[in-house]
Amino acid sequence: MPVLSAQRHRERREKGIVTIMISKLYAVLSVIIITILITGCAGGDTSQSGESETKSTDVDLTALSETVLSAELMNIIVNSDDYIGKTITVSGTYSYIFHEAAGIYYHYVITKQGDECCQEGLEFILAGDHVFPDDYPTMGTPIEITGVFSRDQGDSIRFFYLATDDIHILG
Repeated sequence: MPVLSAQRHRERREKGIVTIMISKLYAVLSVIIITILITGCAGGDTSQSGESETKSTDVDLTALSETVLSAELMNIIVNSDDYIGKTITVSGTYSYIFHEAAGIYYHYVITKQGDECCQEGLEFILAGDHVFPDDYPTMGTPIEITGVFSRDQGDSIRFFYLATDDIHILG
């Protein structure tokens, strides 16, 4: 498995190899999020009360009810420039997508509300040189990420992600 630094990851994105895939992914995610906001999800409050690391956080998504979490994630997407540079903490399950043409793994923390009726996620990039799968949890592992909301500019699309130093496995 290749070692991929954040710089090489950024360079491959700038070449436009993954622009079409990412733009389609964001379009699909936007439609899903809008649908969720319009129709809503059944279920109660799924706030978490667990302890997290003592890092300074501007936006703590771990303590929000399912309705507020969904609205805040939509706000992050719609008003993304307002969040650039802010530290965000989010918990959910680990997921990834492999883009064969670019040879890149994209890593996500997927949030869920209610009875798994609604799933939304944020991409994250782990700082430093990391090898997949050795330095990452298995798919579906409960995790918490604290990272700085960041943006890269590709040829025709902006890419947003959380830049983080580590993945906290919840247990």
